[in-house]
Amino acid sequence: MMTRRPLILGAAACAAALPGLSACSGSTAVQDAALALRRSTALANNDASSGAGNVASNDASKDASKDTRIMQELVRSATLAPSSHNTQCWQFHIAQASIAITPDLARRCPAVDPDDHHLFVSLGCATENLVQAALAHGLHAEPLFNAEPNGASGGRIVIGLETTKPSASPLYPAIAERQCTRGDYDSQPLTSAELQMLEQAGTGDGVSVRLLTTQPAIESVLAYVVAANTEQMGDPAFVAELTSWIRFSADEALQTGDGLFAAASGNPALPRWLGSRMMGLFYTPKSENEKYARQIRNSAGIAVFVS
Repeated sequence: MMTRRPLILGAAACAAALPGLSACSGSTAVQDAALALRRSTALANNDASSGAGNVASNDASKDASKDTRIMQELVRSATLAPSSHNTQCWQFHIAQASIAITPDLARRCPAVDPDDHHLFVSLGCATENLVQAALAHGLHAEPLFNAEPNGASGGRIVIGLETTKPSASPLYPAIAERQCTRGDYDSQPLTSAELQMLEQAGTGDGVSVRLLTTQPAIESVLAYVVAANTEQMGDPAFVAELTSWIRFSADEALQTGDGLFAAASGNPALPRWLGSRMMGLFYTPKSENEKYARQIRNSAGIAVFVS
């Protein structure tokens, strides 16, 4: 199994210029297939020649079609953002010169996110993806958050779009590469230069990062992680909610396009009827705490972000 260290450092190098990216990856066949889908673009080559008799109308039609495909591609890029349990908790509304993002409250996670904090953070992540993709396609994006306290949607982000010179930032190609797994690190310490690179990548407007690399500090964090996990897994509502978003088989993961693929956590791919029953046998506070302890102890350190 591929360890996460090379990808974490690669992400840091990419994000140093424009902070905000974190990445980790595994190497299962289904993850490779999913990554290929994420990399595929909805923008097709539309340079086929047309007859000379109605060039003007054809050009206008092609321009409108291209504009539509660009807007769809911006939405596709936005949907590659992270969300709690990968719920894809957003809806997109395309207008002529703007795209609005609203929360999909049918995809809430009331047990793990009772105040919808993570849901709205996910909307911000989708917005950032869209902003990066827009610039790469020659559009300047200007997001505006409208809280709409009395609105049925619970708030929306309206992203105005204006034509500008195309310019792909280092974060744009990373949109399709970003993944999260619970794989192990390789237990190797980082150099001072690597730590400095990570610290630079994690520092931005109103955000700073604290890197904990000494064993006592790491063990102190581990104690909190174990206590929190034990408390959380003692909540039947949390376990039921998590189970509902786990995609136990590759077919289920690709068919739904959302949720948490079981193999990304190092578990075997199984049919849902079997996986949901097996989960109760193997997904226990003790087994999860042991896994977290192993993963934290074989990490080079812990990054704590402060905002």
